[in-house]
Amino acid sequence: MNTAHLHLLLNHSPIFASLFGLILLLIAVLRRHEALINAGLVTLVVAALLTIPTQLTGEGAEEVVEHRPGVTHALIHEHEEAAELSLWAMEATGLLALVSLLARRRGAARAPLFTYLTLAGAVASFGLLARTGNLGGQIMHPEARPDFVAPVDAD
Repeated sequence: MNTAHLHLLLNHSPIFASLFGLILLLIAVLRRHEALINAGLVTLVVAALLTIPTQLTGEGAEEVVEHRPGVTHALIHEHEEAAELSLWAMEATGLLALVSLLARRRGAARAPLFTYLTLAGAVASFGLLARTGNLGGQIMHPEARPDFVAPVDAD
């Protein structure tokens, strides 16, 4: 297994974990369900942790695919830039989730504020991670690119 394989194995995890954490936290906040709020916050901390190895395997994946036909430096660069922004957004969201968990445990008056900030961060993080995944898919899948034109069947 090379680093491109490893990157492919890992890259969907933070996207789906952040989406799951976002939905879980949103439902929990709307229903004011304490146990589910904690579960949503923990899920977002896990999503933040999963983002790190995904980011770390990206450079190795680039080395494997950068000279393949149809792969351009522009596609890779756009994905890299999006990935870096996604990483920082998800790590900030994970940190907010951790602070929110600690504040909730201590019964701090500002605990709900941290939870709402985490929810906002989760929305932004998921959007950025989904965009990063889309851009990554375009590197090896020309059919995912906006300028793709399907070949006409000669039959």
